[in-house]
Amino acid sequence: MTQQDHSTLSTHRPDGPGQASEAPAGPSPSRTTRPWTPALLYFLGFLAVYLIAVCTPFGQRAENAVLDLGVLHDMRTAWIYPWSGAAYGSTPLPPLEMSHTGTLIVGLGVIAVVTLVRRCWWQGCAAVGVVVATIGGKEVLRAVLPRPDLINAREMLIESSFPSGHAIIPAALTLGVILVASPRIRPYVTTVGVLWHACIAAAVQALGHHRPSDVLGSTLLACACYSLVTWLLPTAAAPDITRSPRALPPVALALSAAVALAAGARSDTLVGSLVDAAAAFVCAALLWYIAAEGPARRTRRTLSSRSQ
Repeated sequence: MTQQDHSTLSTHRPDGPGQASEAPAGPSPSRTTRPWTPALLYFLGFLAVYLIAVCTPFGQRAENAVLDLGVLHDMRTAWIYPWSGAAYGSTPLPPLEMSHTGTLIVGLGVIAVVTLVRRCWWQGCAAVGVVVATIGGKEVLRAVLPRPDLINAREMLIESSFPSGHAIIPAALTLGVILVASPRIRPYVTTVGVLWHACIAAAVQALGHHRPSDVLGSTLLACACYSLVTWLLPTAAAPDITRSPRALPPVALALSAAVALAAGARSDTLVGSLVDAAAAFVCAALLWYIAAEGPARRTRRTLSSRSQ
């Protein structure tokens, strides 16, 4: 039998259920690589948000106008105020007010416990790396990225707040926990984390602590750090793409929209509430996308060369 005839038979699909198809003539090794471009794209998005919203007169006027719609006069108009920790005797919703340190400690403790139980050492180190890189990156960037006063705004509006420190904590912890979570429960862990992030991203805007660009910048920074850390993981240790139940993504995003609307609602302005909720929903959608897809992978199959 010639080599050409063998190739023809190997690609022929048998008609009967009892017949077995022949294997290809040569091995077909696959090589899986994780490109670094997603991390770069997320970081470029982070810089774009900063340059447009913070470093242009148009961006500053637009965001200050949202703050001027009423929340600067009284944060108690926000529906989330009773759970903000600012009210006397109230318990803040983590990580609002002074609960951010405790939230970080508890989150890192959960990652450590899950890592020990599942013995997923590489993923555990990556999860801690995501949290540390994200929070540390926020501190460095907050210090080096100025907020120039381009429109002679009031003193309370020129303080640097990009990116948001409170909104970045649920994003970082969610991305860290999903790295060590079991694939079976990972979609549901992602859903809880996305809802939490949507709530906090909307709340810090409704309370007047941050602008839409602040929470968007936090989310993009967390996504960039997650992409970078998982790119550095060995191929065998990188988490696979999460296979969610078919109904879960639309349900999770619909719930995120509802949570963002509730947490961003203010009784003094409808427009401001909708803007805050829209920004929080975009943050939730970004977090869901990167958490559900996992590290970007590209599989290339190289067929072995065969002589003619």
